Amino acid sequence: MKVISTNLGKSTTIHWNSKEEKTGIFKYPVAEPIFLGLTKVEKDTITDRKHHGGSFKACYLFSSTYYPFWQERYPSLDWDWGMFGENITVKGMDEAQLIIGSVYQLGNALVQITIPREPCYKLGIRFKDQKIIKEFIEHGHPGTYVRVLNEGTVQKGDSFLLQDQANHNVNISDFYRMLYAKEKDQDLLKIVQGLEAIPKRTRDKLSRY
Repeated sequence: MKVISTNLGKSTTIHWNSKEEKTGIFKYPVAEPIFLGLTKVEKDTITDRKHHGGSFKACYLFSSTYYPFWQERYPSLDWDWGMFGENITVKGMDEAQLIIGSVYQLGNALVQITIPREPCYKLGIRFKDQKIIKEFIEHGHPGTYVRVLNEGTVQKGDSFLLQDQANHNVNISDFYRMLYAKEKDQDLLKIVQGLEAIPKRTRDKLSRY
């Protein structure tokens, strides 16, 4: 798998429910390498620290594979990499192959697969249509957040290479489907409770099912 774009966002003012807010979801490609820190991508904008950034969501990756699917549905948008708010666009990334807790070399950084992205209204703002939230969930390809184990830089052309596979089979795709399933897979829930690559807050929430 290869990095085909690194993307950063500046603070952008939006209006939602008659209120003015700031968001960093409007990310665009940059020519220079980006630096993956332990809790965020350097020079990137995070306005909502409750739901973005931090050790389990230090960087967001999305696959270029699914761009044509969305471009066909939203042809009037001004398309470029970073449309989904991802810091890194990866060619050939498949969530079904990303085992939670597995460790990858990304540029000269070392990262760990954590959890999928759960879309919110800000993705609807970027796409100028809130219906994308439901569509994004149904499509089942959310990309993934990563934890940064060793800080480092990433640039276009760098590889995204598996270094250490986790010793279970819970992948990002399966976990994502379970998050939105009305009936939770109890066997999967049991495994998830023991996965330290998933934030404790998320595991605690799932323990109620």
